[in-house]
Amino acid sequence: MKVPLSWLREYVDLPVATAQEIADRLTAAGLKLEAITSYGHDVKNVVVGEVLAIEELQGFKKPIRHCQVEVGEAAPREIVCGATNFVVGDRVPVVLPGGVLPGGFEVGARKTYGRMSEGMICSERELGLSDEHNGIMVLPEGTPIGADVVELLGLRDDVIEMEITPDIGYALSVRGVAREAATAFKVAFLDPADVSPPAESAPSYPASIADPTACDRFVLREIQGFDQSAQSPLWMRTRLSRAGMRPVSLAVDVTNYVMLELGQPLHAFDAAKLQGEIVVRRAEPGERLETLDHVVRELDPEDILITDASGAISMAGTMGGLNTEISDASTDIVIEAAHFSASGVARMSRRHNLVSEASKRFERGVDRELPLYASWRAAQLLAELGGGVIQPGVTHAAIEIEPARVSISSDYPGRVAGVVYDRDTVVRCLEQVGCTVESGSVAPADEIAAKLAVTGDDMLTVTPPSWRPDLTDPNDLAEEVIRLEGYEKLPSILPGAPAGAGLTESQRLRRRVGRALAGSGYVEILAYPFVGERDFDNMQLPADDARRLAVRLANPLSEDEPLMRTTLLPGLLKTLVRNVGRGFGDAALFETGLVYRPSADAPATAPVLSVERRPQEDELALIESALPAQPLRVGVVLAGEFERSGWWGAGRAGGWADAVEAARTVAREAGVVLDVRADRHEPWHPGRCAALYAGDVLVGHAGELHPRVVEAYGLPPRTSAMELELTRLERLAPGTAQAPAMLSAYPVATQDVALVVDGETPVGAVEAALREGAGDLLESIRLFDVYAGAQIGEGRKSLAYSLRFRAPNRTLTVEETTAARDAAVALAGERTGAQLRGV
Repeated sequence: MKVPLSWLREYVDLPVATAQEIADRLTAAGLKLEAITSYGHDVKNVVVGEVLAIEELQGFKKPIRHCQVEVGEAAPREIVCGATNFVVGDRVPVVLPGGVLPGGFEVGARKTYGRMSEGMICSERELGLSDEHNGIMVLPEGTPIGADVVELLGLRDDVIEMEITPDIGYALSVRGVAREAATAFKVAFLDPADVSPPAESAPSYPASIADPTACDRFVLREIQGFDQSAQSPLWMRTRLSRAGMRPVSLAVDVTNYVMLELGQPLHAFDAAKLQGEIVVRRAEPGERLETLDHVVRELDPEDILITDASGAISMAGTMGGLNTEISDASTDIVIEAAHFSASGVARMSRRHNLVSEASKRFERGVDRELPLYASWRAAQLLAELGGGVIQPGVTHAAIEIEPARVSISSDYPGRVAGVVYDRDTVVRCLEQVGCTVESGSVAPADEIAAKLAVTGDDMLTVTPPSWRPDLTDPNDLAEEVIRLEGYEKLPSILPGAPAGAGLTESQRLRRRVGRALAGSGYVEILAYPFVGERDFDNMQLPADDARRLAVRLANPLSEDEPLMRTTLLPGLLKTLVRNVGRGFGDAALFETGLVYRPSADAPATAPVLSVERRPQEDELALIESALPAQPLRVGVVLAGEFERSGWWGAGRAGGWADAVEAARTVAREAGVVLDVRADRHEPWHPGRCAALYAGDVLVGHAGELHPRVVEAYGLPPRTSAMELELTRLERLAPGTAQAPAMLSAYPVATQDVALVVDGETPVGAVEAALREGAGDLLESIRLFDVYAGAQIGEGRKSLAYSLRFRAPNRTLTVEETTAARDAAVALAGERTGAQLRGV
């Protein structure tokens, strides 16, 4: 909400204060400051001039005029101007040489089009008043020559922009912000809605409410003889522009002005285009309406409509229909003001993806008592500025609603805040926001209210004002007291930590994994957990791949990504693309996060249960069954150089082996040894993809991405990736926490072996057999050479391993290490057919 301070000061006797000081007070009261924009403070040397003579210059592609302008000095000024919408005798704003326009634009005397120009005649946009730039600004007849335009037109102003949260819809108006400012500065508040419409007599245009759940108050007033050629006054157009709305025409500008002023949306119908009685109802099946934005909309049976005998003429509280809009030929106008269902307007606005200034206000809650006063205020302005005549009578269809009443103990706000507020303070604060406070309590209106009821020795009955529909229970009232007394007065008390053993093992594992990958050269990212069908296509996933079954969001941030991720890879790959696009081609990224894997037989949506009682066990089970599985995973992606090149020498490009090693790094933190096997799994290259097993359990995949995936995402060539499920690794980890490895004081014994195996034998299978056969004395095993050639035969390969043995409590003998080595070789031969090279 943008509020010009000049407008705000009309209703609040604010002290002399800067815009920042006023904004700080409003922020302390609970309104969040977005921005402060200043207008006209840099403008100087702009005066009123009278056009004495105009000479049309010839020989140019566009009209050029040389003008003599009287500005109150000894001699008239010569000014060259390209606008043609003024004549001799008009009063216009003139910037004299040395003057400055908004934005710091300085004007001087110069020769142009063969003539001297001593200044500039200004348009409204050049003065910062509006976006109008079709011609220069013509001032009213009789405006004093030489007068300071800045003071005359009120160019200097500050606009405070506040972010209005859904619970304080009343602040989407100058009236609401002014009320908060008056309370914050403890000064008088002049209510702009305090107008005195004539007593209701005969109805105006006939209307009725067919659905009380859609609308509980509907008001119509008629204005006849309206002059559509009448223009909105400058002060109104300026305020609308600075409040963020574009001036359109007098009829539209008046309804927008009153909406900004009071917070009550209005709509103007052309009376000549209405047919029969106006009825507020829900839409009927198959109904359609062409709205003011020239879109024909298929209406839903839950939509709230304003209709006449011809059908729908407006989407209530959202947008009017094209058939009844005001045109240049309209002389008779029907002004509509109503109180529509907040939830009904909100659902309709989202259903049609149609958000308007009116719907923003209705869905947050509008003052139910405003329609009579706002419609009269608009009618007065239309009559005053457009020459119309307000017709006697008013149509007022209303459904009687009992005002909400809340019981609260006088000490309850203090119990919530942790400070002491006496009874007088509580009553004063509640009355400041417009509540009526009485002693005693009332019976709860329903079972839900009974659960929220607060008891105590000194009970108060509070009736919230009509403009605060958000005050519905004792906690709302307590918040108002705390807010007005000042959040800064609340004590800052650090809560005591609950007794426990600190981090869980899952949390420790996640932190160890993050530190290990960061130490290996990877940079952590945090991507959005949303994906789209296009991501599944880019990853080349088959149609029946389980990862295509995803949870769809009811209200996604982007229609291109309406699904919850089933894999971490899309976020990692898109982040890599952004980094590469910004010149960071050598990147190694990792992410740890949840994925969401629904089962095919799960309910489409979780049931919405009543809040009147605690859910039963079967109901909780039903909700649980609708939730997707949410395993924790870790993924990496790398491209370019993994080991950087520099003065020390050439670097090394990252590849599939680095992705596999990243998986081993993660597994080591969980105390698990991975078995690496060749596999085919999208989105990896079929010949460079490794399946990662912990025992017989598949825990992830790693390798080089398929070239089609690289092309689809625009990735660097030979990009590699890994994804591992930490949840499964944790379940497979040893039952007791592993003590950190200690340096042994005893020497290591090294044994090297070279084994010849079939060329298709996986290296991981050979290593696993060696590790198991060597027994507990084996400290580490490392593959340091792979050879294939004529010396070992066609289709064979030689694998050279270095085995390190060490005992924790003694120095090993040659016999012990040799026996362990022989046992390892024997088991490898038994399982993989490996033979010692040279045997």
